[in-house]
Amino acid sequence: MLSRLINFLKACWRPSDGLDTAGRQEGLLWFKDTGHHLNGDYSMAVVQANMLLEDQSQIESGPLSFHDSGPYGTFVGVYDGHGGPETSRYVNDNLFHNLKRITSEHNSISVDVIRKAFQSTEEGFLSIVAKQWAVKPQLASVGTCCLIGVICNGTLFIANVGDSRAVLGRTVKATGEVIAIQLSVEHNASIESIRQELHTLHPDDPQIVVLKHNVWRVKGLIQISRSIGDVYLKKAEFNREPLYAKFRLRDPIKKPILSSDPSISVHEIQPFDQFLIFASDGLWEQLTNQEAVDIVQKHPHNGSAKRLLKAALHEAAKKREMRYSDLKKIDRGVRRHFHDDITVVVLFLDSSLVSKASSKGGPTVSLRGGGINLSAKSLTPLSTTS
Repeated sequence: MLSRLINFLKACWRPSDGLDTAGRQEGLLWFKDTGHHLNGDYSMAVVQANMLLEDQSQIESGPLSFHDSGPYGTFVGVYDGHGGPETSRYVNDNLFHNLKRITSEHNSISVDVIRKAFQSTEEGFLSIVAKQWAVKPQLASVGTCCLIGVICNGTLFIANVGDSRAVLGRTVKATGEVIAIQLSVEHNASIESIRQELHTLHPDDPQIVVLKHNVWRVKGLIQISRSIGDVYLKKAEFNREPLYAKFRLRDPIKKPILSSDPSISVHEIQPFDQFLIFASDGLWEQLTNQEAVDIVQKHPHNGSAKRLLKAALHEAAKKREMRYSDLKKIDRGVRRHFHDDITVVVLFLDSSLVSKASSKGGPTVSLRGGGINLSAKSLTPLSTTS
């Protein structure tokens, strides 16, 4: 009887992650070593390389709609911006809100709900660009990759535009080894199938993909073929003066060159599924999928994201024939010459919790990479979230 009372008091005393605005800063590195979501533990880390951090990220665990009846689950978002931080900040402020609103209308999470949330977020940013065109036309050239994962009732949804990546660590029952399984589809012109897709969509444009400085780029400008934002490559009215000349195309846009339509996959979580790694491409430029899974698997849960990030930074330093200790001394802006902004979120999957997480019991999380809690003021004046 006494032991039951002690356990009850411990459960009541333990604070919700939603109230934990912590996380620690070490120079340009921010990290939250461990926390609890509805389906297990999580770890999160971000390192800044650009003068302004273009990576944004969030983890939400709890209600996935505005109804008390649910559904409940965990949401992860990694938004790797380019051309500036405005689009990734906007997505960080609005995508999850849009998902909750549309889920409330449908009373469930589905592929269609996620697709509509992406579309609504794209349309929202497009309206901001239109409103600010006269005073801030360069906003039309800012965009972001967008990778999300949603766990609900034992089902995992992965949706992606751009080249961030989600990788699953799964135990092989026969051998006990943990193997890496890539779950996301990437949209980068360096991939032959993406170049073929672009040629199929634009058969009359032989310059739809151009090899420039040994890198494949869409219209010679951008490596990714799908994104949120980048409206200068989607709408003809935003590919003209006063947009900078380097972004203006010779021929008028007849149909969108880039797409905001996400690739979505659905996976039933299995008992041997151990953890998920969500990361911007800055991590995968330095580590293979299996290397990342091995690092997570061979160490305690605590500090997993930071451990991955530091492994990537050690690799970046090694490629430049320098020590990691010297790389850490390089300030933001200049640091971009050595590596990209990098965001890593590791979600551990507790099979006993995954099967029970449809109810509203359990820890509530609302945290953004960089340690900015969602209850704080918006990062950006572009937000339209109520």
